[in-house]
Amino acid sequence: MAGKQKSKRKLEDLSVDEFLLSGFDSAGEADSEDDTPTQYGQKSKKKKAGKSAAQDKGDDRKKGKASQHKDSLSRLKSKDPEFYKFLQQNDQTLLNFDDTDSSEDEEERKYHTLPKQLEEASSDDEEEQGESAKKSKKAAEVIKVTEKMVDEWRAAIKDEPTPRIFREVTQAFKAAVATTKGEGGDPCRYKVADSSVFNALVLFCIRDVYVALQRMLNLKPDKDQKKPVLPSSSPKWQKNQVDIRMYLSGIVQLLSCLTEATVISAVLRHANQLVPYYLCNPKQCRHLLKQLIKQWSTGEETSRVLAFLALNKICRHKQDTFLNPILKQMYISYVQNCKFTSPTVLPMINFMQRTLTEMYSLDTQASYQHGFIYIRQLAIHLRNAMTMKKKETYQSVYNWQFVHCLYLWCRVLSTLHPSDVLQPLIYPLCQVIVGTIKLVPTSRYYPLRIHCVRALTLLSGSTHTFVPVLPFLLEIIHQVDFNKKPGRMSVKPIKFDVILKLSNTNLQEKAYRDGLLEQMYDLILEYFHSQAFSIGFPELALPTIIQLKAFLKECKVANYCKQIRQLLEKVQENSGHITARRQRAAFGVADATAVAKWEKQTAEEGTPLTRYYSQWKKLREKEIQLEISGKERMEDLDLPEIKRRKIQEKKAVDKKEFKDLFESDSDSDDDGGLKVKDKKGGSDDDDDDDDDDLLQELSDLSNDEGVEEDQDGASDGGNDEDDDEDGVKASKAPMQLSSVALKELAEGDEDLVEDLELSDQD
Repeated sequence: MAGKQKSKRKLEDLSVDEFLLSGFDSAGEADSEDDTPTQYGQKSKKKKAGKSAAQDKGDDRKKGKASQHKDSLSRLKSKDPEFYKFLQQNDQTLLNFDDTDSSEDEEERKYHTLPKQLEEASSDDEEEQGESAKKSKKAAEVIKVTEKMVDEWRAAIKDEPTPRIFREVTQAFKAAVATTKGEGGDPCRYKVADSSVFNALVLFCIRDVYVALQRMLNLKPDKDQKKPVLPSSSPKWQKNQVDIRMYLSGIVQLLSCLTEATVISAVLRHANQLVPYYLCNPKQCRHLLKQLIKQWSTGEETSRVLAFLALNKICRHKQDTFLNPILKQMYISYVQNCKFTSPTVLPMINFMQRTLTEMYSLDTQASYQHGFIYIRQLAIHLRNAMTMKKKETYQSVYNWQFVHCLYLWCRVLSTLHPSDVLQPLIYPLCQVIVGTIKLVPTSRYYPLRIHCVRALTLLSGSTHTFVPVLPFLLEIIHQVDFNKKPGRMSVKPIKFDVILKLSNTNLQEKAYRDGLLEQMYDLILEYFHSQAFSIGFPELALPTIIQLKAFLKECKVANYCKQIRQLLEKVQENSGHITARRQRAAFGVADATAVAKWEKQTAEEGTPLTRYYSQWKKLREKEIQLEISGKERMEDLDLPEIKRRKIQEKKAVDKKEFKDLFESDSDSDDDGGLKVKDKKGGSDDDDDDDDDDLLQELSDLSNDEGVEEDQDGASDGGNDEDDDEDGVKASKAPMQLSSVALKELAEGDEDLVEDLELSDQD
């Protein structure tokens, strides 16, 4: 017992480190094992024997595979001495290797062994860890940008731009742009939290960064201004390339999130300056092109122009790389944004047509490939509509996108006419347009026919190709009866420039015929103007002259006859002028060179029709501009305005008029007359119910239930007639009305009820 107490005291006196170093078996347990009684002696001997056997097995395991392999090699010396000798001569490393390396280390590595002595954390280590944590926190803290910092950067970068200052400005600009993305994104060194700081920083970058970059990279403008100086030629480019790339990406990101037109224009001007830097970074340049095409197709007027200038600049300097994808994306954007046409959208569509034509003019070979593919696509849509003859296929052709695409390619081929590459596309395009006119040749689609004829006139006049346009216009004269009285009178004119189809009500209006004849006058005059100097003009104009004379004989409307007669006179005058000049010619018809020279000379001198057309065109353009700006023609007319008084004002005026009458009545009179009407069933509540029934009948005439409601209304009307008869009988007796009754009569809805009753009986 005493030994056990000593052992317990020893354990209590031990510290934690001493206890771990001494092991987990205490001295008391060792004493108890030594003091075991003799009756357990056999068992203890057996345990010791078992322990020794286990130790031997462990030693055998520790011996490992490497030693066993070495023993087998030593036995090989006695079993096969020749092979052993061969190994000694050729492979000494196989015989002489260390047998203490592999198995023991591998076995020990499999299991984690506790260290012999545990280390305690000292106070010095804790202080070092605290200092490192503070440093990491300081590094993680973000610097807040202020207006003072922006002013310092501006002054420093104007004085002497250095890579360090530019890096700080770039990182601050990146932080400013990151605020437009929302939460998330890459961590930034700076933080822009104030809107005034954001505006000051962006304004500073747009104004001063480009000049600072040029000074920092020592870039001087080349004498040949057509070729820009690429910044990659500077020896300092590699050192600043990462920061410049970050700044270019920030400009693209800023451009994608802006909504204010003036700010977008300022950023686009800055991007236009940085085009040489974008050309040296293809990835950032592709991102910029997406934003430029978006602004070109959907932005405001100034933004569209600036975006186009940047696109054109990129294509001219990197034509092989960017021209084809830019042309494809611009055409797709054009088709997507001309789905709807209105007087306000039409100038933007015309702008896209002109600028896209200028882009196609950069490379006629690429333009031919694009034109062939897209004109063929239009022809496939037309072929499907002609063969399937369904509403869906007709709608795939008779829409604004199809018409604007036809007009675009007519403009492209007309503008780039002296081109042998694009010449083969004229005939298929004309065939597609003619097929579009003949697809549904009804009067409802005359506006679409007018658009197609205008496109053919442009193509024929610019490419000097004869296209039979006049039959499609003269056909309208025979199909429309201009002498018929209009079924409807319309105040506003029909704008044929922004519609493709007319409604049935439009066909009955007088404005339809007025506008149609005006469009015919314009188109016939434009086509004859394009052929006015042709040597065959008299023969070309003869069928038109005959049909216009026939129209004048049949038409009885003075305004229509006046316009057609004026057109006929100008055509005949020009035909006589060409005939007189042609009679003085000394060459034959087969001499094509002399004919071309004669036509050129005639065009330079001018004809009566061309002189008249130039004057008429100026007036016509003014009218079109007024229509596009939204000013209606009715503004010039001084029409009287009908001013209606409000119901409350009416009641107040009536009260003033009948005030003396109401006061003259005696208060002792009772309202027996109204009581009689209430007894007969003609009270105000019943009249209100009848009003509701009649309104319901008027709103539900198209439904099947309307018939039954009409019958019910008729029965109610019969009851009202009985009420009227009763009222007549009652009115035969002399009755005096009080002032209250007179007020109710003056302010009541008796007149409205009587009107509804009369309409119901009808």
